[in-house]
Amino acid sequence: MKKPVTSRKSRTDWKRVDALKDAQIDFSDTPEVTPEMFARAVVRRGLKPLARKKQLTLRIDSDVLDWYRRQGKGYQSLMNRLLRAYMQERRKNV
Repeated sequence: MKKPVTSRKSRTDWKRVDALKDAQIDFSDTPEVTPEMFARAVVRRGLKPLARKKQLTLRIDSDVLDWYRRQGKGYQSLMNRLLRAYMQERRKNV
């Protein structure tokens, strides 16, 4: 087996990077953090970790899946929230 060609030496010119002044750095593609965004931030230090989601294979009718996909980005999270709401309602009635 042939050994992969890798190099540990960085090709970044760190001296040039270190010499940059803050005013010379282009932040045009970085959105500014507004006070509202900062207020919504969540610090999780010392809290219980969030439950991880599990991947599974699920068979869903094509028209149902198409409808959810048309809802846009986050459609899987939407499906999860609706399933959770159903689960919580069922728990109340048991």
